[in-house]
Amino acid sequence: MTKDLFVGGGGAGYGEKQHLSLGYANRHGLIAGATGTGKTVTLQILAEGFSNAGVPVFMADVKGDLSGMVKAGTPEHKLHASFTERAQTIGFDDFGYQGFPVTFWDLFGDQGHPVRSTMAEMGPLLLSRLLELSEAQEGILNIAFRLADEEGMALLDLDDMRSMLVWMGENRKDLSLRYGNVSTASIGAIQRRLLVLENQGGANFFGEPALALSDMMRIDAQGRGQVNILAADVLMSSPRLYATFLLWLLSELFETLPEVGDPEKPRFVFFFDEAHLLFDGAPDALVDKVEQVARLIRSKGVGVYFVTQSPDDIPEDILGQLGNRVQHALRAFTARDRKALKLAAETYRENPAFDVAQAIRDVGVGEAVTSFLERKGVPGMAKRTLIRPPSSQLGPITPEERDRVISASDLKGKYETAVDRRSAHEILAERAKSAAEDAAEAEREEEELAAQEREYRSARRYTGKRVSRSTSGASTRRDRKGDSFGEAMGKMVMKELTGTTGRRIVRGILGGLFKAR
Repeated sequence: MTKDLFVGGGGAGYGEKQHLSLGYANRHGLIAGATGTGKTVTLQILAEGFSNAGVPVFMADVKGDLSGMVKAGTPEHKLHASFTERAQTIGFDDFGYQGFPVTFWDLFGDQGHPVRSTMAEMGPLLLSRLLELSEAQEGILNIAFRLADEEGMALLDLDDMRSMLVWMGENRKDLSLRYGNVSTASIGAIQRRLLVLENQGGANFFGEPALALSDMMRIDAQGRGQVNILAADVLMSSPRLYATFLLWLLSELFETLPEVGDPEKPRFVFFFDEAHLLFDGAPDALVDKVEQVARLIRSKGVGVYFVTQSPDDIPEDILGQLGNRVQHALRAFTARDRKALKLAAETYRENPAFDVAQAIRDVGVGEAVTSFLERKGVPGMAKRTLIRPPSSQLGPITPEERDRVISASDLKGKYETAVDRRSAHEILAERAKSAAEDAAEAEREEEELAAQEREYRSARRYTGKRVSRSTSGASTRRDRKGDSFGEAMGKMVMKELTGTTGRRIVRGILGGLFKAR
């Protein structure tokens, strides 16, 4: 098995071949560059290299171009001549065309197998980020998760969360005493955010069956790692959902996989395209979480590669952890561009043979300034590199070809049908129904007692006191039932307080929905 991935090389004026060491591939990386400079091709050739090395990968297909990885390239392609010439120039002697084992995924289920997660798996922090909640609203969401956990009620889909929030609104006074202010205004704001999320396709994402990570971390019969491609062309219209989903997936990998230390090769490689969407407007707590995950997930054998236009899209603390770098051209048209160019150059180990900042500005399409970790994790010197040509098809496949790949997948049918099992929504609905039935029964009992009392009063008015005194049988009957109207009312009140009506008076119709487990 190869111990490194061939990324590119040189020719006249460039230098030796450049390789990404598999032993350091889980130290994370950065692929940056302006639009149209070749980031997608770099992403494609790295995914090819990892797959051939037996490493599963995940990446989002923002433009639809990466779907071509399922097919081998052909000599008939319009760029075949330039591919062949470049392969000869950089010494890529093993260049040939091949397709790769690809699994297509889609949050909306249209261009791939559906991807789902549950509210419980997402958690309050990521969900608050997704819904763009204020601090007070995030606090209420935390209470909702706490109550669901205490009561053993699963929060799976949007209906579960809505039902929980409705219950919290109806019992806000009691909850405020335990957890602090629970306002109807904040609950209403969260409900509106959930409606917006549903309109953006969130109803398809939240539910079961939830994605099993093992279905993404597979190796085919030839020992090649699975290439998981998420259709993101439509998803990008909901950038917050896109960023939150990818962060959730990264967090799931971190929480699920065991520690492996420093493996000979990664167990999984995760490409985060359009990474700036993750950090734009993100609260400090979320950025801290991303930094923590990026720092620690390396020991789980997972490599994370951020793909973005400029290095300054990535927070400095996270940027400092990205040891493997491919920097395509940055154009310095504005003051901000010049600042970003200077920042990008300063993150590289200097090369006395050329000016790094000038090289980043001048490299052409398909060229880059690269730096990969070397022995003992030392950053390699910056090198100008011609990126190798891809072996798979460059560009998208047709919708018909995509449908055939999805239909032939061994995952076909596993995720296509949603499952709605008994969870918070159903449990609360059952308790509300039971409470309503108890209330109705109590009302019937009240009506019966009121009818009995009316009959008793009517009998007294009809017979009169003299009749009741002179009639020993009536006196005996009255002794059996009670000696006075006050005693009868007292018994009735005691019956009420010990029965369902009494409970209703004490706690309210919906106040007892949360019964102890």
